[in-house]
Amino acid sequence: MLKFSIEKLIQKLKNKDFKFDQSITTSMLLSLLFQYSMSLIRGLKFLNFKNRGLLLFLGQRVKFQYRGNIEFGDNVKIGDFSKLSGLGCQKLTIGHNVSIAAFSQIIISTSFNNIGKYIRIGDNVGIGEFAYIGGGGGAMIGKNTIIGQYFSIHPENHNFSKLKPLIKEQGVTREGVNIGENCWIGSKVTILDGVTVGSGCIIAAGAVLTNGEFENNSIIAGVPAKVIRKRADDG
Repeated sequence: MLKFSIEKLIQKLKNKDFKFDQSITTSMLLSLLFQYSMSLIRGLKFLNFKNRGLLLFLGQRVKFQYRGNIEFGDNVKIGDFSKLSGLGCQKLTIGHNVSIAAFSQIIISTSFNNIGKYIRIGDNVGIGEFAYIGGGGGAMIGKNTIIGQYFSIHPENHNFSKLKPLIKEQGVTREGVNIGENCWIGSKVTILDGVTVGSGCIIAAGAVLTNGEFENNSIIAGVPAKVIRKRADDG
């Protein structure tokens, strides 16, 4: 009965097709309930009166900076020891049903003399552990995209063409990073400034996307990354 009730709740909140594996025991379910209850209590403490209708699940020791510039959708889960910073010209926005796993950092910018633009994460996005997403030139992840561990976005490049002055004194360029909807991004993928990834793309583990635009439904791999083939509808 407990398994059935929790299953129905998950189907209503997140995934209408969700079914527990038959090997899941009652003790496992009780542990899951305890973890989610504690995460929900932490989320309720964080939300202000304007957002009391939202569900926010916070892991242990989640940190926020410039929280007034961060907006949440409903049913958002942020894992243990993650950090979010809203220091930017525009907001850090997180859509509905988003999961950001433990030890991740979602930071628009850290510089006060040239603050970054924005970070926008669409509905139903899942991001694995140890992600780093910067927002210097703007970063956008489309809805229904799933992302593996150790993913990083760096929408800013240092200028280095001159031998003098020091590289850190030559300024930066910012074009932004845009990722489309319904993508699958493997673990340890790095995306650098100026990259646009179309919807429906697959990015192989360990790929480094350095520049340019990747069309919809591309399968991308390598360092530097390139399109190795296109997805096709076999039906």
